[in-house]
Amino acid sequence: MLTFRERRPAIRTLRGWAVSVLNEAGAIRECGEHGWMQDRGDPHAHVRAFDVARQDPPEGYSPEAAAVAIAEVLESIGDTCPECPTEEIV
Repeated sequence: MLTFRERRPAIRTLRGWAVSVLNEAGAIRECGEHGWMQDRGDPHAHVRAFDVARQDPPEGYSPEAAAVAIAEVLESIGDTCPECPTEEIV
């Protein structure tokens, strides 16, 4: 007889949840070539992500902790991919 183990949640960490929310809100994107996350610089998307964090935090976390996680992820990523060549400004 087959037995099934309880499924783990798809997102295991608060940081992973925050990255997912930011991605769904359109606040960040992934470099298509290297996979680095990049801040799109869209203030409206940032507001949407913070709204989700405050209104629907992950189970076991307060809205404040969820909002802090969103802020920490935004602070940890830049707006350019560190591996992509930069264009020189003349």
